[in-house]
Formats: sequence, structure tokens, C-alpha cells
Amino acid sequence: MLAGTTASGKTALSLALAGELRARGVAAEIISADSRQVYRGMDIGTAKVTAEERAQVPHHGLDLVDPDQPFSVADYSRHAAAALAGIAERGSVALLVGGTGFYLRAVARGLAVDELPWDDEVRASVEARLAAEGLPALVGELRERAPTRAAAVDLRNPRRVARAVEIARLRGDAPLPEPRGYGRPVLLLGLQVEPPVLRERIRARARAQFDAGLIEETRALAACFDPLLPSFSGIGYAEALAVIEGRLSLEDAIAEDARRNVLFARRQATWFRREPDIRWLDATRDLPIAETAAATLEYLAGQRTADPR
Repeated sequence: MLAGTTASGKTALSLALAGELRARGVAAEIISADSRQVYRGMDIGTAKVTAEERAQVPHHGLDLVDPDQPFSVADYSRHAAAALAGIAERGSVALLVGGTGFYLRAVARGLAVDELPWDDEVRASVEARLAAEGLPALVGELRERAPTRAAAVDLRNPRRVARAVEIARLRGDAPLPEPRGYGRPVLLLGLQVEPPVLRERIRARARAQFDAGLIEETRALAACFDPLLPSFSGIGYAEALAVIEGRLSLEDAIAEDARRNVLFARRQATWFRREPDIRWLDATRDLPIAETAAATLEYLAGQRTADPR
């Protein structure tokens, strides 16, 4: 597993690491753990790997649904489980790479997402209240119905709060099912970047995405899908829409994109600091690709020796 904040260099390292493993005679495949890259057509704004990069290394977890289709962590977990099974059958090493901590935890450590209740009518009611009354109303309901669950949820994330309220309406504040992890050796690696360097990377990437055609990509998507969909709330697309609609200048949109990404990176860093057993790499400097590949193979070999399954 390779975790880290936005713009920390996860994609570049994963591609380089897969190449180094291939040079050592070990095939590798990458599973994206990014909740925005599951949407088809949302390429530039999600920093999705290019077709050329996918030709170098097989990728999973990309382009799974259209922007107007719902997609949950349970959906992702099922897709990742199928991908992992296939990778294991082919005798390859799986690289789970991304910045969506909930996805990474669901796969690497286990979340009993399939055992959590769901109900279409309840979900529609929750979504309607969110649209009509806003996030604070749902947060208040969650704290009243399930204070224990509320303490464990990111109360700034509308999707997470809405799902938690749905569960609370169906089962109250009962403890969640025990998680079931991947069940095979997992080496947990994380990328850290010094804040000033990360902020500069984020600013540079925001400008590069707009230069690469983010506004044109957003305009094409908005012609096919309702721009009020949750998928359009992602950083970059909201700012590009504001340019298209004349609410922001290009320069202001780039600045707002970077500002939101800096705040997002801080939330990601907070999440990952709570995750135990991650081996952190200093991504401010050039990363030791060969050493990382060797450590990966050594770790996996040791685990297979200790557990002959």
C-alpha cells in the first residue's frame, strides 16, 4: 500500500516502483485508491494516469462509473477484492496506491462495509434533507442519533455524514461490525512532503491542470451531466465551472483550486497520522526507487516464509 497526500508523488513512485520490480523479474499491477478517479471522463482534474502510463503497468480502480452514477466504499471494496484475486492468480505484486484513506483502510485493513445496512428510501430522505437544510442539520441529527459514530466521522464531509446518518436511522448507535482485513502480507508505505514544498507542488499542479485543458474537459462533462452532481464538487471541477459560468477569473480559479487542495492535504495528513505501522518515506527529496523495491520484495518474501499459505 502506498499512501500520501495529494501532490506527494504517489503516482510517479508507483510507476517507477512497478518498473523496478519488473526489472527484477517480478510483475506488478496498480490498484488506484482515489474516490474521484473512479469517474469516467474526469481525467485532468483527478490527475489520472495517462493511457501511455496504463500501457506500461496494468491499472485497476479507474473509470468504473459515469459521473452521475452512485459509487460507495462498498462498491470500491468489491472491485478491489476482485482485482486482488486476479493479481494473485497471475503471480504479480499488487500496489494499492492513493490518497483516499477510507478506500485504503477498507482494503488493506478491512471494513465490514457489506454488512452495514442500507435502504434506498432512507438514503433518498437523507439526501433530500442535506440538499434542503445543509450539512449542519445532518451533523446535528447524527450527533443526536449516534454520538459514538459521530465522533468517528469526518463531519466536514457531506458524503460520509449522509451515509452515517443513513446507518444511524437504520441501526442507531450500535457498534459497527468487526473489520476483516485483506488476509495477506501488506507493506504499508507513506509519502511525506515538507509543507512549503507540498504547497508549491500543489500550486504548480493546479496551473498545469488548467493549462492542460481542465476547463474544456469540464465543459464537455457539463454538456452530458448535471453539474450539480456530487462528482462535480471535486477540487478543480468546481473552479473550472466557475470560470465557465463567469463567476471566477482564470487566475482566481487556479488560486482557489490550490487553496482547497492545501486544506485537503492537511485533512489527508491528519487521517494518515492515525494509521499505525506505516513506513514513511521523505518525498521532498529523490526517492530511493531501487531500495524501496528491494525492501518490498524482502518483506513479501519474509512474510511468505513465515506464513506458507
